[in-house]
Amino acid sequence: MLITRLVLKNWRNFKNIDVHLRERVYVIGPNASGKSNFLDVLRFLRDIAKAEGGGLQKAVKDRGGMTKLRCLMARKDTEILIEVEISERVDTPATWKYSLGFRSEGKGAQRVIVSRERVEDLVNGAVLLERPVEADKSDPEMRTQTHLEQINTNKNFRELADFFANVTYLHLVPQLLKHADQLGGYRLEDDPFGQAFLERIAKTPEKTQESRLKKIEKVLRVCVPNMRDLRFKRDEIKGTPHLEAMYEHWRPEAGWQREDQFSDGTLRLLGIMWSLLEGDSLLLLEEPELSLNEDIVRQIHKLLWSMQRQAKYRRQIFITTHSEALLEDQSIDAREVIRLEPNKNGTLAHETSEEDLKLISAGYTISEVILPKAKPAKMDQLNLPFQ
Repeated sequence: MLITRLVLKNWRNFKNIDVHLRERVYVIGPNASGKSNFLDVLRFLRDIAKAEGGGLQKAVKDRGGMTKLRCLMARKDTEILIEVEISERVDTPATWKYSLGFRSEGKGAQRVIVSRERVEDLVNGAVLLERPVEADKSDPEMRTQTHLEQINTNKNFRELADFFANVTYLHLVPQLLKHADQLGGYRLEDDPFGQAFLERIAKTPEKTQESRLKKIEKVLRVCVPNMRDLRFKRDEIKGTPHLEAMYEHWRPEAGWQREDQFSDGTLRLLGIMWSLLEGDSLLLLEEPELSLNEDIVRQIHKLLWSMQRQAKYRRQIFITTHSEALLEDQSIDAREVIRLEPNKNGTLAHETSEEDLKLISAGYTISEVILPKAKPAKMDQLNLPFQ
């Protein structure tokens, strides 16, 4: 399943956007344009739908409340609306459509209430849910929850709820892996920064674990030529999980290193590749180019494609990036790029124009045609002397 259309109203930076999406989506734009917020709306749906500790109220609270979520330009219409269309494949008709509107109660405890919720089975032309219903009016407490989070009411569209609940977000921070012992056992819910990455590997069945690490090692040996024999191993005393690799050394068998000795770029690549092999849900990646040599960054798109081909299931991937090197790859479909543009009325989200598509089909790259439009408008002023 793939998200092929996203509509937002009053969500963070975005007053109104409506964009069509592909199997891979590259989100570009200047700093503070809303790239992370674009991904966060999908994490938000995940946080509502997840089986343990989810729900609308918590998802809003975890983000600082409605005042932090609602677009500053939402002066009259204060409802936040999220609408997604889901298809089995790109360029095929949508099979599901889910809409969720919510706002502050406006009195008393200022709870978040559902202003509308709609589920459409587009294959059978059926509306499976249309809120508010009479029960919502007679029992206002019901409007504090979505039906997405209630297993007793989402039976007819649980496939949709499960899809949202399994969205994966990764912005692996290598230092959290390298210094896990010093940082102690605390980690953020859902592990967005990869603190539990080694534990995820540990919980994987041994044969699957070995197979994935072999595939990853094959790629890493291109990037890190003196590295071989990537393996998982537990500490003999503490039982803590570790990754090890042999680095070719002048002394035979003297070059075993653990993850705390791996480079930051190696660890980030490891996390990305493992995630691509791990599941079939939507994968959200923040700036995968960080800590990587530019020559490796130029290969990221091909790497994503290659790892997907080796995976049991294909994942849709959303990627935020600033990288010219990454977007130089001519195999990237220009329709996969969403360009964000800050505006006095909220951030705009642009699909690739017909004019830009023609230039790219003529041989120009995305980094030459589209990326310059995503740079801050007053960059030249950084050269002005400080007063």
